[in-house]
Amino acid sequence: MAALDRSAPVAVIGCGAMGQGIAQVAAQAGHPVLLLDSRPGAAAGAVQGIARALGKLVEKGKLAAGERDAVAARLTPASGTADLGDAALVVEAIVEDLAVKQAVFREVEAVVRPDAILVSNTSSLPITAIASALQRPERFAGMHFFNPAPLMALVEVIRGIATDSTVAETLFDTARAWGKAPVHARSTPGFIVNRVARPFYAEALRLLQEGAGSPATLDAVMRDSGGFRMGPFELMDLIGHDVNFAVTGSVHRAYFGDPRFQPSLVQQELVEAGRLGRKTGQGFYRYAPDPEIPLPHTAEPCPAPRGVEGDLASSRLVVDGVTLALTDGRSATRRAAEEGIADLVLFDLALDYTTTPRVAIAAADQASPDALRTAVGYFQAQGKKVSVLDDAPGLVVMRTVAMLANEAADAVLHGVASAADVDTAMTKGVNYPLGPLAWAGRIGLGRVAGVLDALASTYGEDRYRTSALIRRRVSGGTTFHG
Repeated sequence: MAALDRSAPVAVIGCGAMGQGIAQVAAQAGHPVLLLDSRPGAAAGAVQGIARALGKLVEKGKLAAGERDAVAARLTPASGTADLGDAALVVEAIVEDLAVKQAVFREVEAVVRPDAILVSNTSSLPITAIASALQRPERFAGMHFFNPAPLMALVEVIRGIATDSTVAETLFDTARAWGKAPVHARSTPGFIVNRVARPFYAEALRLLQEGAGSPATLDAVMRDSGGFRMGPFELMDLIGHDVNFAVTGSVHRAYFGDPRFQPSLVQQELVEAGRLGRKTGQGFYRYAPDPEIPLPHTAEPCPAPRGVEGDLASSRLVVDGVTLALTDGRSATRRAAEEGIADLVLFDLALDYTTTPRVAIAAADQASPDALRTAVGYFQAQGKKVSVLDDAPGLVVMRTVAMLANEAADAVLHGVASAADVDTAMTKGVNYPLGPLAWAGRIGLGRVAGVLDALASTYGEDRYRTSALIRRRVSGGTTFHG
């Protein structure tokens, strides 16, 4: 199949921020675009809003004035559903309410031409359920853009149980023609991103609840050592805890209470207190009236070591008699007891140990105070800041990456998406430094499975069960991208 012809009319229903963004993307790709909203004057206001956004692009030198005028001329407010009859593609971006969406699409189906494609931008509702209200559900699919649509590259193209494969391919090619990075996904709760990303928040919230470190410290470790653009707590504050908590709860319910998606009591308390993040002035951090972002814990300077045996590349070294080892999912205390090494300090995973500005470490309860100072001094001598955490199993980055990879592997196992599309979705949709499955391959799938098994052993929870597909890849000696 090929993308829709650029002359094909596109209709966008819903003129909020997302609807405006999608309309702008389609118009900039050359399509005449109709905008429809049930609120009086909203469609005309959206046209004006897009024109202002285009004007800012001109001011920044990212768009020529002539192109701005051409794009703006392609935008037309519609007065009602009857105006959409000639649309080749109708994109809905309204309230996340199944009954409302079904009613809208029943109206639309009655007026559009037989070959028109109908899509929803829903981020949480099943495509199959929305399509069940249609006479021809085979021409219905999901086209999930990410906010802000003109800037974010990812588009999840979602197939419902009745979606014709040619419809999905046309949408995929159309999104690519619009300059996006499309991925195919099957309609399951959370699709790709909202499912696979849950551990990014969930593990951080659990680590906070267990006292592993402060939000500022855990955020700093995930940014500096993990290479993530934002830490989980600052990102939750940006998204809004009401929104993030609701999505987690929705996915948890949709998977019949699977403990991997269990919501956090810590976040629930913030929601109940009305501390929703940036939009209310306070979440994990305070933004108003007097902004206060605490500094992460950073160890004081310690003496440089005298003797070092081994290096970080080997994941284990001895520094002045103190054993430093990459976390394997066990706590340092448990590992020290099991391996008979009292002076044991574990260090966390880093995206790149040569360039990371920060390393997180945790000492065994059996270790002497001098052992911790020796470990701090070693990493400081490598030019790193050091964050000392409480002895949490798997530490921060390793634990989070292992759980992200585990969820990604299950998405592949269950036929939600291919490994390549999962990794594309997470790098393009939420700006992860690596796709979870590519990162698991770099770490080694055997090591990832070992971390998950250790976490499951420690907590005794099904939450940390290892994906059957990871175990199969380990047994077969293959990777997800080999």
